[in-house]
Amino acid sequence: MTVSKTAEKSSEKPADAGKGRKDAGEVQTEALQLGELSEQLGYVLKRAQLKVFENFLRCMASLQLTPAQFSVLLLVEKNPGRNQTEIASTLGILRPNFVAMLDNLESRDLCARIRSTNDRRSHILVLTDKGKAVLARAKKLVATKHEARLNDLLGQSNREALIGMLSKIANEF
Repeated sequence: MTVSKTAEKSSEKPADAGKGRKDAGEVQTEALQLGELSEQLGYVLKRAQLKVFENFLRCMASLQLTPAQFSVLLLVEKNPGRNQTEIASTLGILRPNFVAMLDNLESRDLCARIRSTNDRRSHILVLTDKGKAVLARAKKLVATKHEARLNDLLGQSNREALIGMLSKIANEF
């Protein structure tokens, strides 16, 4: 719902303006019923992803890394000499979004694009010394805070089973 500026400036008393509706500041006491939505795998996956990403961002707040940026740095570290198209494709990141992300990582001196000696139209990605140091700190935070919290919640066997099931969806669906 949008509120027009004229409605905000009107001379209606607040009590009259919202008759029959709850005030925006009023606490809702009853949760919405989700019905079949709560059994839709896509919905439950998305809700879980949002919670996992929220926790990841809290854990990475000091390093100001998003899950996508962390993933890029990890792939660059594990695949030296690979070009930016391969990294973006592997992560499923669209080219314009990936270029913007690389611009951000480069401006923070975490990685660099170097023109390929094999193909002058292509750039390979490398971590800078600062990027290596930030990634080492990030991996430690992920292991000790983020993944540890997930492990505590799920237990090792459920964690492994979930990874297997999600990998199956990602690879075969």
